[in-house]
Amino acid sequence: MSARGALLRLEQLEVVYQKVVTAIQGVSLEVAEGQIVALLGSNGAGKTTTLRAITGFLGVDDARVTDGRVWFEGRSIENQPPQLVAHQGIAIVPERQKVFETLTVTENLEATVPGAGTTRAEQRRRVERVFEHFPRLHAARRRLAGYLSGGERQMLAIGAALLCTPRLLLVDELSQGLAPRIVENLLERLVELRKELGLTVLLVEQSAHVALQVADHGYILENGRVVLDGTPQRLREHKDVQEFYLGQAGGGERRSYRDVKQYRRSRRWYG
Repeated sequence: MSARGALLRLEQLEVVYQKVVTAIQGVSLEVAEGQIVALLGSNGAGKTTTLRAITGFLGVDDARVTDGRVWFEGRSIENQPPQLVAHQGIAIVPERQKVFETLTVTENLEATVPGAGTTRAEQRRRVERVFEHFPRLHAARRRLAGYLSGGERQMLAIGAALLCTPRLLLVDELSQGLAPRIVENLLERLVELRKELGLTVLLVEQSAHVALQVADHGYILENGRVVLDGTPQRLREHKDVQEFYLGQAGGGERRSYRDVKQYRRSRRWYG
């Protein structure tokens, strides 16, 4: 992928917590405009830290980007406050479907519309556009968010992020805790939103099977470092990806990452 067309580019990024714990080191990746790019890795690999480095939410955990750069539209944005990052066109759908459980679906969305310079009529129009994208939310618009299903909560979280009219949408663990059929529907909607709104998407997932269905390019993160990247086809065909991320062993036998007795990572990821 050429850096020339990158909307987002991480360049040798390092993040340190509490001035002593290095969470990610030397992370470089690119997201070209209009792409869906997957960032894959097991729990604790550094995926969420990478997202926080992009969005500016590191400060709440006493962490900072200590080396490298986060480039968005050619501008360096690392260690900027979250509100400034959001103002530049980056929105995040956080892990575990963060919603206001004691508010209705409509109230959740109205609370998210940027207030400065936004009329009540414009606020309603934006909320209605979300309902057009997610008819299921429209049917549930008067229901308290705390009573929504997991899939509906994820739709609501995506809809709330869209109200910020982002150019880059960061999605953290879309499939977490959801049934496969619901995940398939959400993936289809994400692809449609990319086309309809001209969105660029960075999709962070533990499930390689889920993310590689829709991604144009993928990166695998382990222990805070990128160890492999490529097209979905290349990643699916790589033996280590098949064994440790797609759960496939020799002869077509399905295996999970946790079932592997000896985790001996190949020294030739790029071979």
